[in-house]
Amino acid sequence: MTQKIALSLHPDRLFPADSTTRGIARELYQAVSGLPIISPHGHTDPRWFAGNQPFENAAELLIKPDHYLLRMLYSQGIPLTALGIGGSDAGAVETDPEVIWQRFADHYYLFRGTPSRMWLDHVFAEVFGIDEVLTSATAGDYYQHINRALASDEFRPRALFERFNIELLATTEGPLDDLRHHRQIRESGWQGRVITTFRPDPVLDPQYEGFVGNVQELGRLTGESVETFDGYLRALFARRAFFKANGATATDHGHPTAATADLSREDCEQLYQLVMSGHANAAQAELFRAQMLTEMAGMSLEDGLVMQIHPGVFRNHNPQLFTQFGRDKGADIPLQTEYVNALHPLLSKYGNNADLTIIVFTLDETSYSRELAPLAGHYPALKVGPAWWFHDSPEGMRRYREQITETAGFYNTVGFNDDTRAFLSIPARHDVARRMDCAFLAQLVAEHRLTQQEAAETAVDLAYNLARTAYKL
Repeated sequence: MTQKIALSLHPDRLFPADSTTRGIARELYQAVSGLPIISPHGHTDPRWFAGNQPFENAAELLIKPDHYLLRMLYSQGIPLTALGIGGSDAGAVETDPEVIWQRFADHYYLFRGTPSRMWLDHVFAEVFGIDEVLTSATAGDYYQHINRALASDEFRPRALFERFNIELLATTEGPLDDLRHHRQIRESGWQGRVITTFRPDPVLDPQYEGFVGNVQELGRLTGESVETFDGYLRALFARRAFFKANGATATDHGHPTAATADLSREDCEQLYQLVMSGHANAAQAELFRAQMLTEMAGMSLEDGLVMQIHPGVFRNHNPQLFTQFGRDKGADIPLQTEYVNALHPLLSKYGNNADLTIIVFTLDETSYSRELAPLAGHYPALKVGPAWWFHDSPEGMRRYREQITETAGFYNTVGFNDDTRAFLSIPARHDVARRMDCAFLAQLVAEHRLTQQEAAETAVDLAYNLARTAYKL
C-alpha cells in the first residue's frame, strides 16, 4: 500500500487521561473485554445466518446498509445513487462496488471524531488485520484485501458470529414476516443463537404506509376477523405467539411519541373503526397509537415478552429522499420528547407489576435526569435503555451514566445494545461501551465512592448480566 499512515488501536483508548484513574479503568476492562456479546436489539439480516453465504463485497457489506455513513456523505452533497442506493425515479445508480468504495475512501476524512470512524477503524484493524489508515491512495488495496477475506470460509456470517464471541443476536422483523430465515437457522443444526423481535408498527400506526392493508393481512395470517377491535387484538396476540414460538423474547415499538392512553372498550371500538376507514386525522392516529402501547403492555404481562419503546424520532424527515429511496437512509431526526405525562396512563395501569419489563429508549438527553431516571427509579416495571442511536458515542455514554445513575442507579438500566445493521461493527460497538463504563466506574473508585470489588462486579453486570436478565435470555 502507498503513502502509509499507520492504523493502530491504542490499548488505553477512551480511558481517562489521569494516570491513576486510567490504571483502574484498565484493570476493570481486562475483566470484561473477553465476555461474550449479548446483542438483544439490532437489525442485522437473518438471511445472512440462514444461508451462510459469503458477503458480496466491501461496499455491499460496510457502506450500503449503514445509515450513519449514508447520512454523513449525503450531507456533503454526495447523492445516494453515487453510493449504489437505488429507488423510484432516483436516476442513474452507480453499480460498480469498487467505484463506490473509492468514493467512500475519498471522503473518509469526514468521519474524523465520530463513532463511525472508531467502529470502522476497529473493523479494519481487528477483523481484517489492516495496519494503515483508509485514504484515497489506499482505497484500492483495502478493497482487494477485504474482498479476498470475504471470499474465505473464515469470513462467512456464521464463522464471524463465532469469532466475535456473540452469545445471542436479536434481529427485528415486522408483524407480517413469515420468519422463514429464523426457522432455517434453527433447523440447520448450527449452534449460534439468532432470535427475532416483534416490531408491530406497520399494524399499530394508522400513519404507517399501507396500514389498512397490513391489518387485513394480519387477520388473514391469524385466521381472526379484524372487523372489530376485539378481533384485531386477538390477531395481534396470535401473531405475538407466533413470534414467541420462533424465539422472540421482546417486542419493539418505534412510535413518534411516548404517549399512552387507557380508553374504554367502547371508545376503542369507535377509534378503531375510524382509523380503519382511513379518515383519522393526526390527533386521532396519535390517540390510537397511545392506546395500542397500553394494549401491548397488557399483552406483555400475559405472554412474558419484554416491551421496548423508543419514541422521539421524526422519521423520514426528508420527503424527497423518502419518496425516492424509502426508509432508513439517514434522514431520521431526534425530537424533543416528554415521558412523565405521556407514560402515566400505561404506568398507572401496569407500572407497579414487577412481572412486566418495559424498556424505554430516548433520543432526548434532556429527559434523562428530569424524567426517565426518576420514573425508572420508582416503577418496578420500567427500565431505561442505553444511550442510543445519535448518542451511541463515548460522549453520549458518559452523559448517560452521569445523568441516569444518580437517580436510577445501574440496576434500573439494561446494559448495552448496539442497534445496528452493520454486522461487523458489533464487536467494536460493544468494546466502546465496555471501555466507557469501565472509565465511569474507575472515576467512582478513584473518588472513593465504590470499592474496586464493587466496580468489578458492576462492570460485568453492565457488559453482560443486565442485558441477559432484562431480555429474559
